[in-house]
Amino acid sequence: MRMLLLVCTAAFAAATAGSGAGSPAVPRSTLTAASSSFGRILFDGQGYALYGFTRDLRRKSACTDACAKAWPPYIVASRKHARAGSGVTARLLGTTKRADGKLQVTYGGRPLYYYVGDRKPRQILCQNVNEFGGLWLVLRPNGTFVR
Repeated sequence: MRMLLLVCTAAFAAATAGSGAGSPAVPRSTLTAASSSFGRILFDGQGYALYGFTRDLRRKSACTDACAKAWPPYIVASRKHARAGSGVTARLLGTTKRADGKLQVTYGGRPLYYYVGDRKPRQILCQNVNEFGGLWLVLRPNGTFVR
């Protein structure tokens, strides 16, 4: 776990060194479920892994500032832009308003995030890592964490 944390921290430092850090540039509003090395988990519409944070309360993000730079929230323009795709239960899909007023997608009440070091579809570099006071975990299509 310590080695994985070092890899995640190094990937975050490398990714934020340039001007491209932050939320993904292309909207990825369709939530899907697909196979991974952790079983079936949640991805955005372009195949990027989505994570949950154990420190979050239901429908309330605890990740701001430096945390949100390393773990950009999955943002949509409006609730109607959050769409349930293949393998996803539509009734578990929702949004929550962040402190900055943006809408973050939730699934089963858990706010969803990207990891800034995941640079290509299906890449999952920081599963089960303890950063910013909690664990970062991918989620199953039923809304539970993969531990």
